[in-house]
Amino acid sequence: MTSKKYMLFALVAVTILFLAACSSNKEPAAAAIKAAEDAFNATKTEAMKFVPDQVKSVEDAIKAAKASFEKGNFDEALNMAKAAQEKVKEMNAAVAVRKENLAKNWAEISGGVPEMLEAIKSRLDTLKSGKRLPKSMDKAKLEQAEMHYEVASLMWDEAKKAFSGGNPADVMPLATAAKEDAVKAMELLELQMPGAATK
Repeated sequence: MTSKKYMLFALVAVTILFLAACSSNKEPAAAAIKAAEDAFNATKTEAMKFVPDQVKSVEDAIKAAKASFEKGNFDEALNMAKAAQEKVKEMNAAVAVRKENLAKNWAEISGGVPEMLEAIKSRLDTLKSGKRLPKSMDKAKLEQAEMHYEVASLMWDEAKKAFSGGNPADVMPLATAAKEDAVKAMELLELQMPGAATK
């Protein structure tokens, strides 16, 4: 009887110690989850533009930590919250890299396209104001060059808006499309590419 009482007492003691250990991580777990959420919310909007896949991963990690916390698994919730914080750091690092690459690519392409558009417009104005077209140019060719110029101008305006508006997913496709049409117009008009446009 004494042995049974002792075992029961030991079991109760172990249970109390276990519950105490678990509850001791309740506040740290809650704090870690809040820290992960705060860090995530501070950069979420920008991250959605550059790394939406990683945003989803962080959201899932925070949700999982909260679910463990609500079940009373505070140790697990603490570890998961810490992992979520690391994911936020990785996400922010990826955003920084994407922003740097975008700025570099924009600098390269924006150095050539405006010059190309200016050269095309000048040539088109000269040809349309003249009484005769050069032997290498006919009306159909001129109209085709003008069409490519108009498309290039439109695409370039949209690319600039996307860049200033912080829409990275749209910037380079629009800028590249503008450059492609500008190149076609220059070829039709037999214009030499500016140095910046050949990069």
